Amino acid sequence: MSRSGWVVVAVLLGWVSPSLAQQSVTPLLHPLFQDHAVLQRDQPIPVWGRAEPGATVSVTIARQAVTTEADADGRWRATLLPIAAGGPYVLNVQAGPATQTVSDVQVGDAWLCAGQSNMELPVRRTLDADSEIASATHPDIRLLTVPKAAAVGPQNGFSGPVSWNPASPDTVRDFSAACYYFARELQKTVNVPMGLIQSAWGGSRIEAWTSADALRAQGGMDEALDVLALYSSDPAAANAQWGKHWEQWWMQREGATPGDAPWQPGADPAGWQAAPAQLGAWERWGVPALSAYNGMVWYRTQVTLTAAQAGQGARLELGPADETDVTWANGVAVGSQNAPGDARSYPLPPGLLKAGTNAVVVNVLDTWSDGGLAGPASAHAVRLDDGTRIVLHTPWQYRAAPGNQAPPLAPWHAATGLSTLYNGMIAPLGNYGLRGMLWYQGESNTGDGSAYAAKLRSLRDDWRNRFGTQTPLLVVQLAGYGQPPVAPVESGWAQVREAQRRVAAEDPHTGLALAIDIGDAYDIHPPNKQELGRRLARVARHVVYGEQALAASGPTPGSVSRTSVEVRITFDGVTGALVTTGANGPIGFELCDAEAKHCTYADALLDGRDVVLSCRDCLDCLDCLEPASGRHYSSDHVRVRYCWADGPVCTLRDSSGAPAGPFELSLTDTGAP
Repeated sequence: MSRSGWVVVAVLLGWVSPSLAQQSVTPLLHPLFQDHAVLQRDQPIPVWGRAEPGATVSVTIARQAVTTEADADGRWRATLLPIAAGGPYVLNVQAGPATQTVSDVQVGDAWLCAGQSNMELPVRRTLDADSEIASATHPDIRLLTVPKAAAVGPQNGFSGPVSWNPASPDTVRDFSAACYYFARELQKTVNVPMGLIQSAWGGSRIEAWTSADALRAQGGMDEALDVLALYSSDPAAANAQWGKHWEQWWMQREGATPGDAPWQPGADPAGWQAAPAQLGAWERWGVPALSAYNGMVWYRTQVTLTAAQAGQGARLELGPADETDVTWANGVAVGSQNAPGDARSYPLPPGLLKAGTNAVVVNVLDTWSDGGLAGPASAHAVRLDDGTRIVLHTPWQYRAAPGNQAPPLAPWHAATGLSTLYNGMIAPLGNYGLRGMLWYQGESNTGDGSAYAAKLRSLRDDWRNRFGTQTPLLVVQLAGYGQPPVAPVESGWAQVREAQRRVAAEDPHTGLALAIDIGDAYDIHPPNKQELGRRLARVARHVVYGEQALAASGPTPGSVSRTSVEVRITFDGVTGALVTTGANGPIGFELCDAEAKHCTYADALLDGRDVVLSCRDCLDCLDCLEPASGRHYSSDHVRVRYCWADGPVCTLRDSSGAPAGPFELSLTDTGAP
């Protein structure tokens, strides 16, 4: 048996047979503590696990020994004194006749790397991937990937096996590139072992990563959180209740038609058309209106049952839906999932089915690329408890549901739900010692960018409640994505970036890594994660390790003032001087009215560490942006923006090459008239 295996003293003494002991033994340590683990240096080290209820548990490492006792549920926890960076060490735990030994434990800096797909993006999908993978031998960088899991309540353990692995060509290939490149760069100046914990899920919203208590404290989510709590004990009742909430949204949405209830068996047949027999992505049906359509499409069909069949328990089986479905049977909501590519299987409440014709209605929401209910038609059926499978009638009918309003998403959805990923992928980490947290997320919240700052503060404070009240948070600002606009526009992406900037600026233990200039107009997953890693390491050196002489992330707006002829922005954090690329002066600056409903590009010049803006239409006589209206704005009613678009062109840097990031400021300091 390996050193990390289990040694049962009772076996050696002949108390029980080896085979019986091996079958009954469970690990003493939580799965986070195993061979090659990295424990956080220079702070108390929490260790925990399970043992027999009431058992005395002893923990030893690095000449330390602590003793604790398992509670009535068998849970135990101990705290080791701080240990300086170093290793390898052996961690040993003993509880009665059982012991567990963990080898090659390093003490250094541990980092949680979380977020959505740009944090999940593996090394194999980055620039020069083959070379990067081939040279990835860093035994003092250790990697652990949290298995993807969503849960309606906090989990103590992981959904699958985990392991700590030294960085090597085999282990970094599918590991988070942003996280790995960050640690590799940071080790050049912070030469200690690095432990990297990847916990990321593509397409996820920030609400899924925040605990239910923290979400409830934000306000406005009580109804959804109550349904989520109900779902844990009675999924059928929760589905029906959420269906009513969804139906109410449908009836009250902008452009709603009174009485239009497509989920009802007797719904108006007007507007419904026959769908292709094999279904599949609606973009490929040959229907011009659907060829590039992102939005909702209704589907409906029927299934005929005998009285004996209708009296059985049953499930509704559907093929994969891309992306989100809400499904009704006989007018009652029975299921909803956000799981592109996954088949659906929804239990039908007793008494819902009836002898004769039963209606099945599915609403599918797609926001990206291909969408729809997958075929073949035989994939959709009612499965009875006796094993009988009854395929739903064909052909299906469909009806598009144009509109830009986003429907409510069920709170138990994995990536888009409430607290689901916190429960399944953060809670299992317990209060593992961390040096800091890296957060790369926001693309999935750009539809409501103005609300992101409050959500990010909530997540920051929520995680600090778990991992430590001053645990540093390093935020990656969203990269540029999409074509530059030809005129000022509103942008959810820009709103999220501004929220990220403001939250970082207000807290000394939060840092911001810019990515606006290393995005890709055609790829939401920019492959230059090496430069991102360098920028994250620079932020960490400033925020986490106290290198105050090193600017965290390049020029940042410090103050703004105005006169009757100009607006002047003074920048902080400038290395050398302000410079521009590709033009004689900076571009991308805008001047806006108080509510930013009317903006215009401004001319800009460099003056030392200042950028000076002028605009013939904006500033004369303090008549901002609406010179023909006769409306005059005082100095605190005008706003300045920089690089405000999904994919803007940003040309302002300093001598080090670090870019100035997007921002929006009010003009609060008035100069001479």
